[in-house]
Amino acid sequence: MNNFNTFMHETSIGRFLIPIGIILIAFSIFAFISVDHAKNFIKTEAIVTKTVLYEEAHYDIDDNYVEATYTVFVRYTVDNTNYEEEYGIFSEYKKGDKVTIAYNPENPKEIVQPNTIVLPLILLGLGITSITGGIINIVKIVKKHKNLKSEEV
Repeated sequence: MNNFNTFMHETSIGRFLIPIGIILIAFSIFAFISVDHAKNFIKTEAIVTKTVLYEEAHYDIDDNYVEATYTVFVRYTVDNTNYEEEYGIFSEYKKGDKVTIAYNPENPKEIVQPNTIVLPLILLGLGITSITGGIINIVKIVKKHKNLKSEEV
């Protein structure tokens, strides 16, 4: 194997980690934007009024059991007005369950799951760690190849 092929093979981990890190950071930015969008939303209690089968329970390709998922609808009250809206796709909620939602005070029909900053921070941390690991891997391999080259001379 020539030096270039060896170098490319040895840096494959770094060349994998850096783009993954960039993707994770991009997702963290999207998550931060979502959290920011909902920062003024008001939390309230809602009741699950209906669940509609979204995907049946099944076994995946690795023979792991995957629970059925349902489109969940909730009812809640804002300023003495009742609303019933789609909340999202879940497997754990059943009709009659109480859930906490967050609604837009300017448009109470707009609801989301109450956001926390934890997920964006985790994604950002993983992205930075991935990029750092990739750079460290590549720098070590470059130094190794420089040392080998200087020993050849």
